[in-house]
Amino acid sequence: MPGLVRGVARTAVVAGTATAVSNRVSRRQAGRWAAQEQPQQQYQEPPPQYQQPQYAPPPPPAAAPEDEMFAQLEKLGALHDKGILTDEEFAAQKAKLLGG
Repeated sequence: MPGLVRGVARTAVVAGTATAVSNRVSRRQAGRWAAQEQPQQQYQEPPPQYQQPQYAPPPPPAAAPEDEMFAQLEKLGALHDKGILTDEEFAAQKAKLLGG
């Protein structure tokens, strides 16, 4: 029986030592990994509460009605000068643009 107790005691000591060493290695590795992750976290994007809000770009300004009407009158005049529009067609389109 004394040999059995001695074997059990030796097993307990070996198991306890192995557990202590394993725990120490795990803690050391966790500390190293945490130290490696800290510099990487500095370069990550800040949390959403610190980010600048993203806005849609403003729409382009609308052309002034007078500028648009002037451009259309120029096109009509060019078509009339080229002979594509007759005098009557030109007058009718011009009156339509000018609202009369």
